[in-house]
Amino acid sequence: MRCYCILFLFFTVSLAFSQNNYVAPSDTLVQKNLNRWHGYKFGLFMHWGTYSQWGVVESWSICPEDEGWTQRKGPHAADYNEYKKAYENLQTTFNPQHFHPEKWVEAAKNAGMKYVVFTTKHHDGFSMFDTKQTDYKITSPKTPFSSNPRSNVAKEIFDAFRKENFLIGAYFSKPDWHNENYWWPYFPPKDRNVNYDPKKYPEKWNAFKQFTYNQIEELMTNYGKMDILWLDGGWVRPLSTVDKNVEWEKNITYDQDIDMKKIASMARSHQPGLIVVDRSVGGEFENYQTPEQQVPDKPLSFPWETCMTMGNSWSYVPGDHYKSARDLVQLLIKIVSRGGNFLLNIGPGPDGDWDTAAYTRLREVGSWMKINSEGIYNSKPVEPYSSGNIFFTQADDEKNIYAFYLSDSDAVLLPPEMRIKNFSIEKKSSIRLLGSSKKLKWKMDHNDLLILFPAPLQQKAPGNYAAVLKITRN
Repeated sequence: MRCYCILFLFFTVSLAFSQNNYVAPSDTLVQKNLNRWHGYKFGLFMHWGTYSQWGVVESWSICPEDEGWTQRKGPHAADYNEYKKAYENLQTTFNPQHFHPEKWVEAAKNAGMKYVVFTTKHHDGFSMFDTKQTDYKITSPKTPFSSNPRSNVAKEIFDAFRKENFLIGAYFSKPDWHNENYWWPYFPPKDRNVNYDPKKYPEKWNAFKQFTYNQIEELMTNYGKMDILWLDGGWVRPLSTVDKNVEWEKNITYDQDIDMKKIASMARSHQPGLIVVDRSVGGEFENYQTPEQQVPDKPLSFPWETCMTMGNSWSYVPGDHYKSARDLVQLLIKIVSRGGNFLLNIGPGPDGDWDTAAYTRLREVGSWMKINSEGIYNSKPVEPYSSGNIFFTQADDEKNIYAFYLSDSDAVLLPPEMRIKNFSIEKKSSIRLLGSSKKLKWKMDHNDLLILFPAPLQQKAPGNYAAVLKITRN
C-alpha cells in the first residue's frame, strides 16, 4: 500500500484495474464465497507493524525510491544504511501492551462491518505472526512483546473476529525487503524490485519462492478458517504480465514469477473456496480487484473493492486527520451504488490500540447503519446509479430500490418536494423513509419522480448524513 494525503472521492478508475484482464473463478466454492463476500459490502483493513513506533509510512521509507511518500524522516534520515539498520532495530522495542483485539471487533461489528483484512506481513518483511521461516517477527525473543501470551498477533486478531462471524482475510506482501534472497546484500537495493536478475541467480530466486510458499502455507494451516488471501506487491509477477502503459509498472524489468498457480493450489487445498486476490496482476488469481483510494464513477463488470484510509495514512501517524462520519457514510453509499465493497483502513498505534477518533467515527457510522443498512447489504447497482446527490441500489430480488439522499451537512434537511429526474416507477409502488413507517405521497411528472415530505420529516429525518428512501414495487 502507499500513503496518500489527499481524499479521492469519485472518479474513473484508471490504474491497472481493467475488465480486460479479469478472469472469473471456475471453482464453484470460490464463486460461492465471492458472492458471500460481495454481499457483505463493508470491511475493516488494518496496517500495523513496528513502523507505528515512528509514526511513519509503512515500510516504504526503507525503499530507495524518490517519492514524496517514501521520504525518510528523523535522526537517521541522512544515511540510508544507518536508517535501514535503525528501522529494523525497531523490532527490539515493539511492545504493544494495550493490544486487545476484542475492542476492535466490538467497534467494527457495531459499525456494520462484516469482514476483516489484517497485514500479516508488509513489504519490510516483519511478520506479525509466528512464522518459522525468519526471526524477524513479533514472536521472536528479540521483540519484547514475545513474552506476552497474545504475542501471535495475527492469530489473536483472526480468532477474535472469527468468533463474531467475520470473514477473515490475511494480507501478505509478496516482496520482502528484509529477506536476503529478495534484496540480496551483495547489491544495494535500487528500487522496490528484486535487486538481482532472478534468471542469472536462479538458486536465490528459488529460495525466495520457497520462503514465500512456506510462509503462506503457515497462514493457511495454523490460523483457523481463512476466507481471503489478499496479496500485495504487484511488481512481484511474471514479466509477461507487465503493462508498460501503467506508470508504476514501467520499472519492472525482471521476471519475478513466484508460481501463483502452485501457491493458490496449496492454499485452497488447506482452505477450500479461498478467495485469492493477487492485486493488480489480473488473471485467474485476482478474484476481485482493489482500486486504492478511489471510487469508480460507474459500475465495473467484475467484483471489486475500494480500499481506503480512514485517516491520511495507511499506518498510524500521531495526530492524523480522520475523515468525518458523513464522509465515510457517503463514501460507502457511492461505492455500493457502483457495485463495490468498501474496505476501510485503521492503523493501530505502537501501544496496540486505535486513536480514540477511530472509535468515534465507527460509532457514528454504526448509528447510521442501524437505520439504513438494509439498502447496503446484499444490494446491487441499478440505473441510473445516481442523479445529483441521490444514489441508488436495489435488493438482490429487485423488488426494492433504495434511493440515498446525501446531505451536505450532518443533519439531513429534506425538501418539501424531491424531484428525481428520469426515474420512473410503477403506479402501485410505495415509498417510505427507512427509520419511518409512514408511507410518502408521490407522483410522476412526465419522466421525473416527485416525492412529497410532510413537515415533521423535513425538520428531522431519521439519522444523519444521508436519508434512504425505500421504493417497493407492487
